[in-house]
Amino acid sequence: MNPDIRQLDFNLLKALDALLDERSVTRAAERLLTQPAVSGMLTRLRERFDDPLFVRAQRGIVPTLRAQQLAAPVKQLLADIEALLRPQRFDPTTTAMTLTIACTDYALQAVVVPFLNTLKQQAPAVRVAVRPVDEQALTSQLERGEVDLALVTPPTTSPGLHSADLFEERYVCVMRADHPYAHRPLSLERFCALDHMLVSPAGGAFKGVTDEALAALGRSRRVSTSVTSFLVVPPLLLGSDMIAVVPSRLTAGQPALAVLAPPLEIPGFTKTVAWHARTHNDSAHQWLRALLTAACQQRPRSA
Repeated sequence: MNPDIRQLDFNLLKALDALLDERSVTRAAERLLTQPAVSGMLTRLRERFDDPLFVRAQRGIVPTLRAQQLAAPVKQLLADIEALLRPQRFDPTTTAMTLTIACTDYALQAVVVPFLNTLKQQAPAVRVAVRPVDEQALTSQLERGEVDLALVTPPTTSPGLHSADLFEERYVCVMRADHPYAHRPLSLERFCALDHMLVSPAGGAFKGVTDEALAALGRSRRVSTSVTSFLVVPPLLLGSDMIAVVPSRLTAGQPALAVLAPPLEIPGFTKTVAWHARTHNDSAHQWLRALLTAACQQRPRSA
């Protein structure tokens, strides 16, 4: 008997399974190939297992003790191989898995929160882990499975990744609802004169896309406060006369804030979801990406 699995032909195991079920070379041949082929496979099986495996009887063939010992393991092995090759079925109501999402604090509020609200209703056993975006390591993290989905923008999406656009975002101007200028059109002159807060994810910057748009008009604004997170903007605005220019989706569910149109054109951005080829054809991940995309289509109402 040769124990080297590398030399094992799995078609032999299928033939053995058929012979054990049918107890007839002819009937086994009908399930598989032709009778001469099955006869040849039986010869190879006898050589492989160093046992006759089947002996002739009055009606067909009878398995030896060795063949009977092989019956259950062979059937289980073939079933396991078929399951391995069969497309995986994903049942969102019962599947337990962990989805890891890399995102900024903006995407956490604008994308992940509505996604989780929907996910918990449809796939309660799916866990979600959120981690910060590391642009330098993101591609390798996706490749190694440390991150499943990345919420980024087209310019920061590696060409080697799969991606899909979620929505187009625009900027709005926000201030506390009882701000002196909360209920009147905001002129460019007043906009530039008011005290501004700016979000600088890397920290320390006092200029951004709004300042570039102002510079194109030969204007500038007064930015007195720079913070690293969008999440602290509402509480800071509520306690001051400052205003801020923020993505519009961050204003949803903020009744204490007034939302005004900026008095100039400020280029918005596209929010994108990116993933690696390793999860591209996985049914569970396909379902989760579709759910995330659908959640983003439900435009939240601003304050």
